[in-house]
Amino acid sequence: MQRSLVNQRLENPNLEDTLLLLEHPPVYTLGTGSHIKFIKFDPEHSSIPVYRTERGGEVTHHCPGQLVGYPILNLRYHQQDLHWYLRQLEAVIIEVLNDYKLPGKRIPGLTGVWVNNYKVAAIGIKVKRWVTMHGFSINICPDLKGFDKIIPCGIEDKPVGTLQQFLPEITLEEIRQKVTEKFAQVFQLIYV
Repeated sequence: MQRSLVNQRLENPNLEDTLLLLEHPPVYTLGTGSHIKFIKFDPEHSSIPVYRTERGGEVTHHCPGQLVGYPILNLRYHQQDLHWYLRQLEAVIIEVLNDYKLPGKRIPGLTGVWVNNYKVAAIGIKVKRWVTMHGFSINICPDLKGFDKIIPCGIEDKPVGTLQQFLPEITLEEIRQKVTEKFAQVFQLIYV
């Protein structure tokens, strides 16, 4: 679906921006240039599928309880700057966390969002002719065991965390709504 929407946008640049929000079944994904050394198991004999994708970044794990966002934006109508785009995606997540009084932070030289040194959101993108795909994931209430089998995003010294660690009553549905609102604000879009 994501690829189809991107192709439609490439054929007709005037189509509206789109944000897909979903949960994936358990899966490991590797970015185009990622290193297999960050996987602690044999990918050929895994009970959980492993896919190399066209996004940037290293290996990550997706699973239920994690909200994944795939923005399909034409950056020609925003800013043709990938660093700006990555910082805007981080800003969306930080703004969501601010609503819950959680101290969402960036770490210089790394991409993603951290709370109390736990990585709660990862970002990996692809841009083709200034149309974006792939995007971000926010760990709301996933089972983190799948992350034990990898070095997430190639970062050995920073643990992965969940929003539920800090807000036990948090739900994926309320974060989905907040992400939609904050995404529209940060990217100055109207959402329906």
